[in-house]
Amino acid sequence: MSMLQEFKEFAMKGNVMDLAVGVIIGGAFGKIVDSVVGDLIMPFIAWIMGGKLDFSGMFLVLGKVPEGTAMTLDALKKAQVPVFAYGSFITILVNFIILAFIIFIMVKQVNRLKKSEPVVEEAPPAVAEEVILLREIRDSLKK
Repeated sequence: MSMLQEFKEFAMKGNVMDLAVGVIIGGAFGKIVDSVVGDLIMPFIAWIMGGKLDFSGMFLVLGKVPEGTAMTLDALKKAQVPVFAYGSFITILVNFIILAFIIFIMVKQVNRLKKSEPVVEEAPPAVAEEVILLREIRDSLKK
């Protein structure tokens, strides 16, 4: 069997295709969560806290800043000044918590639906006529 043929068989297996679809949908879903966090949740948090709050711009300078360098995260990184950019981490953490909660709710609902499906019990297989006759002979010999 050629390597190309083996690869084709591997790639067309159900699990590989399911994984590929999951990765594609997961990537798109991640963009949706990023938008929800960046465009809906973070502005709402900023409003509650009474002003403009941009977590991505929060950082601590850990080194000496050259003269003339703006005190923005991008400018400091370009000047190769070490910075502790905790704001980006906070944003990513909020994204993760929301995504994990949504997945938890989805799995919980799927499990609930699986439990509510009626379990159909199969009828026992029909007993062959020879077996019935052998059982009758056995029972009559016991008497």
